[in-house]
Amino acid sequence: MSVNLTSACHLCSRILFFLLFFQGAMAQRDFTGIDGVLSLHQKTLGKDLVILVGKDGKTVYQKQSPEFNAKMPVAIEHASTWLTAAVVMSLVDAGKINLDDKVSKYIPLFNKYFKGYITIRQCLAHTTGIEAEAAGVLRLAQKNKFENLEEEVNHYVTKREIVTNAGEAFHYSQVGPNIAARVVEIVTKKTFDRIAQEKILRPVGMRTTSFYSESGGINPALGATASAQDYLNFMTMLLNKGMFNGKRVLSEAAVAELMKPQFADRPVRSTLDICKGMTHGLGAWVLETDPAGNPSSIGCPSLTGIWPWIDLKRGYAAVILPAKSPAGTMRTDIYGLIRDEIDAKMQ
Repeated sequence: MSVNLTSACHLCSRILFFLLFFQGAMAQRDFTGIDGVLSLHQKTLGKDLVILVGKDGKTVYQKQSPEFNAKMPVAIEHASTWLTAAVVMSLVDAGKINLDDKVSKYIPLFNKYFKGYITIRQCLAHTTGIEAEAAGVLRLAQKNKFENLEEEVNHYVTKREIVTNAGEAFHYSQVGPNIAARVVEIVTKKTFDRIAQEKILRPVGMRTTSFYSESGGINPALGATASAQDYLNFMTMLLNKGMFNGKRVLSEAAVAELMKPQFADRPVRSTLDICKGMTHGLGAWVLETDPAGNPSSIGCPSLTGIWPWIDLKRGYAAVILPAKSPAGTMRTDIYGLIRDEIDAKMQ
């Protein structure tokens, strides 16, 4: 019996197409619970919202609108600090700095004003003890009155009081991360936005992400803009223990340090309302721990609405990013419902 190879190939192609289509449709149907949550709470969340879920280097769920998609960057405010901490850890990997180095090793002015004992680790863990911003830690973006990080950090040293001894209490603010970023500038002899591009943003394919600001000096703690896809790339790298597209960006040890709770037994003097009850790692929050006390979920929620997280137990990363800050006070509850739907499908 003869076989028409051309017809057989066409048949195989059609079968493969329908199999792939069916799998894609099933993947979408698996997450239909998210659509219900979004529909119910659209007034609060707005219609322009991106949700991405990634696992094993692939996007397994994507929700976006025609007016706002996964590649459009917006201000990410508090979620900037996770990126900043990763930049600092890249220098630790290179042997340029140590987390437990005193900042005064690089900025001698700290010694003159009795702040010479503050370490880089304490800066990233919000335990410097330096007085926070006058407007409070919950402020959103506003014009940066400093021309550059050098000017800003010198202000912290010379004008801000020590309210608690370094390492003794958690006080969330932009002070510590921006001091750590200034150390990066001094060590590399490059501006922070440039070294961030070299060490993290370009290697992780974060093409739309930037710390550049038209409203004043750069702000590593609060001033980045990023797209949902870029931030998912960043978390994919962390989930893969520092690897991205087959290339090492951070060491496994650096990633583990970023996720490890820091000064978890210290009293909390101030924190974000949306993060109350959480402990802090380096640049991000420990959302959940396993029975042994090890982090099982890490995230970096922001008041502007971005909510990125990594679930180490289920092996996925996800980000919720609205074009504008959601209205009302129910956002954390709504995001929790979305996360519950994702968790249920990622078991």
